[in-house]
Amino acid sequence: MIVTVTPNTALDVTYTVDSLVPDAVHRARDVRRRAGGKGVNVARVLHALDVDVHAIATAGGATGVAVATELGAAGLSAELVPIGGETRRTTTVLSASDGSVTLINEPGPVVTAAEWELLAEHVHRREPEVLVCSGSLPPGAPSEGYARLLAGRTSVLDTSGAALLAGLAGRPAVVKPNAEELREATGHDDLERAARELMRAGAGAVVVSLGAGGLLAVTPAGTWRATPPGALTGNATGAGDAVVAALALGLSRREPWPEILRRAVALSGAAVLGPLAGDVDLAHYHRQGQRVAVRARPEQES
Repeated sequence: MIVTVTPNTALDVTYTVDSLVPDAVHRARDVRRRAGGKGVNVARVLHALDVDVHAIATAGGATGVAVATELGAAGLSAELVPIGGETRRTTTVLSASDGSVTLINEPGPVVTAAEWELLAEHVHRREPEVLVCSGSLPPGAPSEGYARLLAGRTSVLDTSGAALLAGLAGRPAVVKPNAEELREATGHDDLERAARELMRAGAGAVVVSLGAGGLLAVTPAGTWRATPPGALTGNATGAGDAVVAALALGLSRREPWPEILRRAVALSGAAVLGPLAGDVDLAHYHRQGQRVAVRARPEQES
């Protein structure tokens, strides 16, 4: 089983409008609400692939009730840790005219020390093949919170800033920053150099999201670049979570890096074509998997 952890759960609200224009009144073509947060999205992708996955997340207030109801309706295996604060909402506005995506992320409610310890207890009771910790730490969470959850487990960490740097003490098997997050964390523009700095600090491997450019993987076994066969237009908000789902699945199956990266890029593209974060176009995923190019440095074999 793969277990995902989402300390800063959200109710994702997505509006589709004809065109997003500043200082104007908009009428939504469509409004959709579903449980979200990065770890929940990862679990949703794995569930779509018929992988045994369990989501652990926080929930509070009326919004937390809505999150619980939607997770149940979606058929996701989940346990929600109660908190006193109101679960946050994230708002996505999709512009139909140009395909642009605008996100507004609330910071989330303050989590007390007792609530964080309860979350940690729920996580430590599980013995997954792979543990995934994703997203921002909510206000009030200890800076070393992820490190304590990850310690001694095969794990994937997907976060940024101080939470990423502190989480390296838990020695995650893989961390997955995007290029901007990696530069911010290390101060280096050279992404391979920056990735190796994270590895020296505790990461087993670093997989960097390059947006439409695919992925860069820096690992003890070698360095690879994985690129999609072509550009896609759609909603990219869940693409990184699909990459994390592929990394966790590959680790659980002990697959070689080129195979993991091909799946990750194909799933990422399938997520761009999905209407909401956590959705994947399975037909695209199965069609594109072997068309992803994975290239190693000259001295490595792919």
